[in-house]
Amino acid sequence: MSLAAFLTTVVGALVEAKVPFMLTGSLATAFHGRTRATQDVDLVVDPAALQLPALVRSLTAAGLYVSMDAAQEALSTGGQFNAIDPGSGWKADLIIRRSREFSTVEFQRRQPAVVLGIEVPIVTLEDLIIAKLEWSELGNSETQRRDILGLMEDAGTSLDRGYIERWVEELGLQSAWQRIGSSTPESG
Repeated sequence: MSLAAFLTTVVGALVEAKVPFMLTGSLATAFHGRTRATQDVDLVVDPAALQLPALVRSLTAAGLYVSMDAAQEALSTGGQFNAIDPGSGWKADLIIRRSREFSTVEFQRRQPAVVLGIEVPIVTLEDLIIAKLEWSELGNSETQRRDILGLMEDAGTSLDRGYIERWVEELGLQSAWQRIGSSTPESG
């Protein structure tokens, strides 16, 4: 199964179960201008408790491995669960939308896009940068920082820095943002 076919399968299951979602992670980074290899698809999902069993059934019926227990635990803890294609090894990380203000706003701002020939709602560039700032802090990830720098370079003046800085302040990401700023040629 190709990555496009896998994404089509997962998106189809989400649509069938009527679960709101948005694409994020590496595929969103590639859409916004910075391609890097990935073996997974990251999707923020916002299922109601009654939608979750339908989603798991739909993913399973499509031939993917999904644990209902892991999905229920993710929903109750605000974590994530996976859907895996056993034949190709493709994995979808289904990340439960967090119930904080930023995550609500981020999800509301998602935009329509075509990725790998598939229509999907996708995280905005600014919200992707903010999420990557958080991920860079959680895992001390140089990869996330490189992604952010590349995305910012590609966006140039079209990037809404005021919006980013508002959330950097509210989420306590000032040190991560300063590290990014000290890496850009125009800083200083």
